[in-house]
Amino acid sequence: QVQLVESGGGLVQPGGSLRLSCAASGFTFSNYAMTWYRQAPGKEREERELVAAISSAGGSLKYAESVKGRFTISRDNANNMVYLQMNTLKPEDTAVYYCIAAHEGGGNYFPVAGYWGQGTQVTVSS
Repeated sequence: QVQLVESGGGLVQPGGSLRLSCAASGFTFSNYAMTWYRQAPGKEREERELVAAISSAGGSLKYAESVKGRFTISRDNANNMVYLQMNTLKPEDTAVYYCIAAHEGGGNYFPVAGYWGQGTQVTVSS
């Protein structure tokens, strides 16, 4: 049974930091790229934004332009974990953040149906 459990969200002031974690189980973690998507308030599920992605071995990274230089994705294949370090947070980063397993191809990432968690809420507000 595939499980992805996100944690680490919360309320933070603008300029602050959070570290999101995602614990994966039920599949061969090291065979998959991993991604973080976010769904902003008022947006539909189909409008989720790819925030960051990391290849299966961790050698290739991709970031949305809006988070480059502020967010860092990493993974620990020995422990089936993926992380998102978020620094210098802005109110526009407010969203539910989802950890999603993906296939990688040509520098693009393709989410695998059913390989996502319930999400963790990040709220950036003073």
